Amino acid sequence: MLKSPSGGAGHGIAATDSRLMSIGTVLNALREEFPDITISKIRFLESEGLVEPQRTPSGYRKFSAHDVERLGHVLRMQRDHYLPLKVIREHLDAMERGEAAPLPTLCRQRDGEAAVLEPAERRTAARIGRTQLLAAAEIGEQELEEWESYGLITPLPDGAYDAEAVTVASLVAELGRFGIEPRHLRVMKGAADREAGLVDQVVAPLRRHRNPQTRAHAEARAKELAGLTVKLHAALVQTALGVRLP
Repeated sequence: MLKSPSGGAGHGIAATDSRLMSIGTVLNALREEFPDITISKIRFLESEGLVEPQRTPSGYRKFSAHDVERLGHVLRMQRDHYLPLKVIREHLDAMERGEAAPLPTLCRQRDGEAAVLEPAERRTAARIGRTQLLAAAEIGEQELEEWESYGLITPLPDGAYDAEAVTVASLVAELGRFGIEPRHLRVMKGAADREAGLVDQVVAPLRRHRNPQTRAHAEARAKELAGLTVKLHAALVQTALGVRLP
């Protein structure tokens, strides 16, 4: 169970307190499980009231171990259960009050709102409905339609979405706060499609094999190659910009 943090946001603290961490240290602690985490994402979650780091007299954020644990819970519930931040915040606050708080999830729209289901009624993690996607990414119908028109998000034949669409939508929204519009991201989508095509060329012969174990190996190989291409892409962008992420 999550425990309440000592102190609160806005309280001055000693910058030399070794029990507290800088935002860069928190980023590194979370990155192993959440490789797409960014400092701006952590700041955004703070602005939404999901975490309340303390501040040094000079204004620097300092995070406790509890803050890092809470951030992990938030990111995990976004990634695995596609819950909107309001629902996540209420769930974690209930846990910290010591209340029984079964993890909710979203279902299809009812009377114009996303309904919350009990854990036993959860959908499969591999797919997500349109209403669930809008709620989890906290975006509107018009935004989603625009992103679909640029090919950034594509529904499956039955109208549902791959679960990874939540991550894509959240990142597109976050980039938008920096003035990067969906039309600017078409070059990234094109690069991603070419990288995926390259991986597919490598694993396609294995996927067509009659042996089920060989086909399973193909999926494992595809995941491994996808991870390597993502790391290479990130390294090339950092090199081109002359920056190094903390």
